[in-house]
Amino acid sequence: MSDVRVIIQRDSEREEHVVTTGTTAAELFPGQRTVVAARVDGELRDLAYALRDGEVVEPVEITSEDGLDILRHSTAHVMAQAVQELFPEAKLGIGPPVKDGFYYDFDVEKPFTPEDLKAVEKKMQEIQKRGQRFSRRVVTDEAAREELADEPYKLELIGIKGSASSDDGADVEVGGGELTIYDNLDPKTGELCWKDLCRGPHLPTTRFIPAFKLMRNAAAYWRGSEKNPMLQRIYGTAWPTKDQLKAHLEFLEEAAKRDHRKLGNELDLFSFPDEIGPGLAVFHPKGGVVRRAMEDYSRRRHEEEGYEFVYSPHATKGKLFEKSGHLDWYADGMYPPMQLDDGVDYYLKPMNCPMHNLIFDARGRSYRELPLRLFEFGTVYRYEKSGVVHGLTRSRGFTQDDAHIYCTREQMAEELDRTLTFVLNLLRDYGLTDFYLELSTKDPEKFVGSDEAWDEATETLRQVAEKQGLPLVPDPGGAAFYGPKISVQCKDAIGRTWQMSTVQLDFNLPDRFDLEYTGPDGTKQRPVMIHRALFGSIERFFAVLLEHYAGAFPVWLAPVQAVGIPIGDTHIPYLQEFAAEARKKGLRVEVDASSDRMQKKIRNHQKAKVPFMVIVGDDDMNAGTVSFRHRDGSQENGIPRDEAIAKLVDLVERRVQV
Repeated sequence: MSDVRVIIQRDSEREEHVVTTGTTAAELFPGQRTVVAARVDGELRDLAYALRDGEVVEPVEITSEDGLDILRHSTAHVMAQAVQELFPEAKLGIGPPVKDGFYYDFDVEKPFTPEDLKAVEKKMQEIQKRGQRFSRRVVTDEAAREELADEPYKLELIGIKGSASSDDGADVEVGGGELTIYDNLDPKTGELCWKDLCRGPHLPTTRFIPAFKLMRNAAAYWRGSEKNPMLQRIYGTAWPTKDQLKAHLEFLEEAAKRDHRKLGNELDLFSFPDEIGPGLAVFHPKGGVVRRAMEDYSRRRHEEEGYEFVYSPHATKGKLFEKSGHLDWYADGMYPPMQLDDGVDYYLKPMNCPMHNLIFDARGRSYRELPLRLFEFGTVYRYEKSGVVHGLTRSRGFTQDDAHIYCTREQMAEELDRTLTFVLNLLRDYGLTDFYLELSTKDPEKFVGSDEAWDEATETLRQVAEKQGLPLVPDPGGAAFYGPKISVQCKDAIGRTWQMSTVQLDFNLPDRFDLEYTGPDGTKQRPVMIHRALFGSIERFFAVLLEHYAGAFPVWLAPVQAVGIPIGDTHIPYLQEFAAEARKKGLRVEVDASSDRMQKKIRNHQKAKVPFMVIVGDDDMNAGTVSFRHRDGSQENGIPRDEAIAKLVDLVERRVQV
């Protein structure tokens, strides 16, 4: 037996070890149950991997991002084994790890029922307790086809080896340079219990799976294409400890309570009529009030910042999007054309920027006009597959608070800094405060313009982002085709991250549209273009705020800011006078003059999450006062009418949450 020298690396610390030939990665970390795999010379490996001379080995903890993926992918294998033990006719699709969990697709005769999922979960628990070993085996294409002859979807994956995509999860099966099958082996006899085509790595045994739960099932097209067969997908979640699983399930319960689709229905804010189509919302009167309040405040702040408002149509000739490049780079996200005017293609617009360029180019421009900040609440249309449409957060028609800023090269850095500062401060005004920034850089396969222009734009954005003092996270290859961008990532009240505003620097569309301004020396010069969406889309921002506040909007955004509740019918006229005075001050105050009993009225308006109830009886009426009942159930009595209205006005102006 010869010696093998390996280096164990933990963070920045490196330690050399001499071991015998055949030593596995597991033997480097004896007794360390939290180590579930190893990264060897940058490649993830099973702990059973035999080490070679000179290799650098990093332990992979189960709590790390890689460790969680391995845990969840291993659990997906256990689920697939359980399904095939219970439903032997089931054909295997793909089972990748996803955020907070995993799924596996199956071709079965009938959709799974909730009772089926309970049976599968029970069978998984049995498999987990058996402690089956995950054992990696390299196979040739021919051998894999022979072994998996009864699995048509696996045979298709073998055929795409080398071109597997992460978009559909295929790379977890055939994403490496060689084909491998993972056998689940009985720990005592070594007998084969189950097997699956898989890239790996996996946990050492099923006993390393501490806590899991199956969540739901759904229909899903094979590899995400509507042209392929419809399969049945089972979703699950797995965690390093039972406490973490419990916390995750509690988080999901809270998130479900905050689901904007559920709240939108309960609070009568918006709906998605089948007669209109998926991803196309209508806002009801109460939702319209919230939306108008959002827009009005944004409009006011933009006017203060020197933006000028423009408007553009919803449809345009296709030539415009040929010129902008959208038909080359974005056609899949656009609605198909309408042929009008003797065969001319017209498109619903997916973007506002080409039209804003035409506004800039409508007449000659001078450097004295720059920076020129054009702003529009512009409704756009993007064709999303019905399977990915999700309420207001991913829809087919939505309104962007879209701005395009045209400036000189010398003004560029200052304007970007001013824009990003404005964006962050305005988001804070709506009650969002926990941010980090993401810098999206060039996709080497999908860009226009020179490398030099991209390098300059990217570095400028980096410097601007760093000035905010917020964490800056790289997003390699995530930019749009025309330029790099900064996106504001925001955490809501329960810790979920949402992409909010984007700021994109563009040297390319001004070239494509031949935009020019006259410089101080009389020469024609090219402006720099900054794309900026603050909300992203009003509908999506509405949904984020609705979930962030769990429907209990701060007073300034609430559809009804206060509701008058009379103790008896004789108190209704007094409250109506109070409401009329409040409305003159711009407040949204109603009176509940229904025949319901007072306690039922209070319950109804608590459910509607109205910030204040204004309760009046004989004592208040005689004294010219009102009583405030707060949303949390506390109460203030005997407030003079003028003071009560002034208090509401103050809370609205200061945008206070109550």
